[in-house]
Amino acid sequence: MRNLTLIAAAALLTLGACATTGDAGPPPINPLARYSLQVEPGVDRIALAVHDDGLSANQRAALSDLAGRYADSRADWLRIEAPAGEDPAAAAQAYAVKEALQNMGVPGERIMVVGYSAPDPRAPVLAGFAVLRPVITNCANEPRAQEANYSNRTSPGFGCAVTANMAAQIADPRDILGHRPVSPPDSGRAAVVFDNYRKGQNTSTPQEPLIEGHVSNAVD
Repeated sequence: MRNLTLIAAAALLTLGACATTGDAGPPPINPLARYSLQVEPGVDRIALAVHDDGLSANQRAALSDLAGRYADSRADWLRIEAPAGEDPAAAAQAYAVKEALQNMGVPGERIMVVGYSAPDPRAPVLAGFAVLRPVITNCANEPRAQEANYSNRTSPGFGCAVTANMAAQIADPRDILGHRPVSPPDSGRAAVVFDNYRKGQNTSTPQEPLIEGHVSNAVD
């Protein structure tokens, strides 16, 4: 009996040792924590060559597109950077860019004209604004599991493709940082609905009567 007891104890120790093999280390990593949506600062900027006769048609079209993107971005400032030097054509081009942007709807108080160090006084005039860009991970460079996985831990690279696809499809990267402002509820309309409810009346909006074969009040 004593020998059987010793054998059983040894067997339990062996099973316990087998159960803990390979389970050491940190707890499993959540894929959402390993690959999370992130943003990084960037610049939406165009370069405009300096012409003695002012802005060209192509430059005005590029500025119009820039003004539209600036309006959608809700950025603070739109910066115009002129090459530092004594070239009057470059200075005139910078202020022509500012005037064109104002005519395209950009408020003048939101436009900043500054100089930048350039190797040539006739270097291009730069116009742009700060933006946020989503971080899109190159999943091809991420480690991948090549062997069978018998644990509950996530495989290397798991969740990368999903996060990268979401980052590439998000129209406004600022949505990654938080939700957009929500307008206050219509308390007046809510009060009307509750008042009708208390009176036992219909709380929905009355529907327009339909004329047979036609929708009422249709616009021809």
